[in-house]
Amino acid sequence: MDIVKGKRVGIVGAGNVGSTVAYSLAVQGACHEIILRDNKVDIAKGKALDMSQAAQSIRSHTVVSVAETMAELKDCDIVVVTAGSPRLPGMSRDDLLLTNAKIMKEVSLGIKEYSPNAIIVVVSNPLDAMVYVAQKVTGFERNRVIGMAGVLDSARMAHFIHEELGYGSGQIRASVMGGHGDDMVPLPRYSTVAGVPLTDLLSDEKIAEIVERTRKGGAEIVAYLKSGSAYYAPGKATSIMVDAILRDTKQIHPTAVMLDGEYGYENVVSGVPTMLGANGGEKVIEVSLDLREQRAFQTSVSSVQSLIDTLEKNNFFGDSE
Repeated sequence: MDIVKGKRVGIVGAGNVGSTVAYSLAVQGACHEIILRDNKVDIAKGKALDMSQAAQSIRSHTVVSVAETMAELKDCDIVVVTAGSPRLPGMSRDDLLLTNAKIMKEVSLGIKEYSPNAIIVVVSNPLDAMVYVAQKVTGFERNRVIGMAGVLDSARMAHFIHEELGYGSGQIRASVMGGHGDDMVPLPRYSTVAGVPLTDLLSDEKIAEIVERTRKGGAEIVAYLKSGSAYYAPGKATSIMVDAILRDTKQIHPTAVMLDGEYGYENVVSGVPTMLGANGGEKVIEVSLDLREQRAFQTSVSSVQSLIDTLEKNNFFGDSE
């Protein structure tokens, strides 16, 4: 526990995802303090009190508190941003763009002012575009503004692989790259079960079905819930990334990050294997892609670029530094 002594994690947005992130971190004693920030202050206070008591029940030293304003969310080492309009049935991630971009801009400016040394972990959708907004608005180095998507998408793919196989639970390592949306790039070639390549275990047809279901994984849950979207898996996936940063593990996780020449792209955000440590996304790992994978990744990057182009056309960054 010494490695995370005194660490403060802020969470902007105490809805289902944000509170799940907070609860996961609190009960594992991942940091000294978790600070919730939400416009619904009383609800945030109730959740914070409940979580703090849960932490005490397992002898965790983490305390959960509430910031009633962004000014009180200060001196954080990491700030997780889940705030935004929810994705409703029939709504694409693209539909959320301008509404959530405005929210992300306001939050990012607050983080820049009150927690200027923080690493930002974005969870709000559309994910890749929101990472772009946060990075451009704050002007932080790219390693300090990253997004959670690939950890979640890989977990979804792993679950669907297990459903199909009926064995290998806990031994499945699925790999996903690209943007967080319908154009994500699952990589069966880099997916294994106890080290055995997925391509040795399932037919091309079955793998194609799993790939497609992975791409629609979020929408499948939205359709069942009717109102709202997934939060247990997104929350846990986010806490895994935060923990890797707090503990400086140097583990590689698929992470949304601003590309700077990697894979042939720059000034656009996409999900790629990234080493996470005390300084955030410390190193982008370039894996070899075959021609089909390259084309799929190009399509995914183009989808994110179209969102960025929309923001630029609306002069979204015109009055920010």
